[in-house]
Amino acid sequence: MTDEFNTEIYYDDDADESHLETTTVAVLGYGSQGHAHAQNLDDSGVDVIVGLREDSSSRDAAEADGLEVATPVEAASRAEVVSVLVPDTVQPSVYADIESELDAGDTLQFAHGFNIHYNQIQPPEDVDVTMIAPKSPGHLVRRNYESGEGTPGLLAVYQDATGDAKERALAYAKGIGCTRAGVVETTFREETETDLFGEQAVLCGGIAELIKAGYDTLVDAGYSPEMAYFECLNEMKLIVDLMYEGGLGAMWDSVSDTAEYGGLSRGDAVIDDHARENMEEVLRQVQDGEFATEWVAENQANRPTYTQLRQAEKNHEIEDVGERLRALFAWAEEEETEDESVRMQADD
Repeated sequence: MTDEFNTEIYYDDDADESHLETTTVAVLGYGSQGHAHAQNLDDSGVDVIVGLREDSSSRDAAEADGLEVATPVEAASRAEVVSVLVPDTVQPSVYADIESELDAGDTLQFAHGFNIHYNQIQPPEDVDVTMIAPKSPGHLVRRNYESGEGTPGLLAVYQDATGDAKERALAYAKGIGCTRAGVVETTFREETETDLFGEQAVLCGGIAELIKAGYDTLVDAGYSPEMAYFECLNEMKLIVDLMYEGGLGAMWDSVSDTAEYGGLSRGDAVIDDHARENMEEVLRQVQDGEFATEWVAENQANRPTYTQLRQAEKNHEIEDVGERLRALFAWAEEEETEDESVRMQADD
């Protein structure tokens, strides 16, 4: 482990698999993360049982993968570690079903801290509550494991009733392959709030709005929708790949001097102090629970605003232009086939 960045990072040598040797792990859900965790743990020699509703469409897939399947209640009753990998919105109801099956000394395991941090799930005091959160979609967690590589992850301990919570969580992280790459220690609060902020302000919300604003600006100025699409959306992947591989420095070093000067001298005119103020407001709503309260109420009301926003996004012109353009290029069919091979249904 290292402390170079004022945080702990754990690797294979820091994790003792013996903490799961005589343990049964119940993986609740078999979607993006669930299928990867269950299969990787099983391949690591851990006793795994998948918890799915009797009417779940994922039952056949889990059984075809050679895993034992039971209802969530049955799985939780037989396990010492219960990994809750169903969607955030479903977790409270699933937890209500399995809560009585948790024994003193068991571990309640998560891959995201939303429901614990915002008190949608309130576990008993005599169980460990931990988080191992791979920083990757589930199909890559599985693919990296199978290729002998690892996926970076996060580790957090919310409640240590046994005094052994971190060690068992690290064993779990090793079982799914995360300690091969490195596991960063954090807290439920930090993981939850930074994750929500990143999604809303940058990764999903911010990027999507920046792309659409750029597209609309060019089209409104008389440029063709096709050129606007390529310049503001299609090339985004090229830039993000450079950032991913070597940070912002690698991106600046790889683009032309013209692009670098233009970006450095004009970027903060777009993302200015006003944009920063808006980001701070987004963060405030995450920190004080306003967003969580809104999202819980939205789901209780059968998602009226969510449905409206999704439809408006689908109706933006850039979606139609992109669909038509992508269909014209040779790589379109190849990418569609690959996307279908890795696309997983939502967690059950």
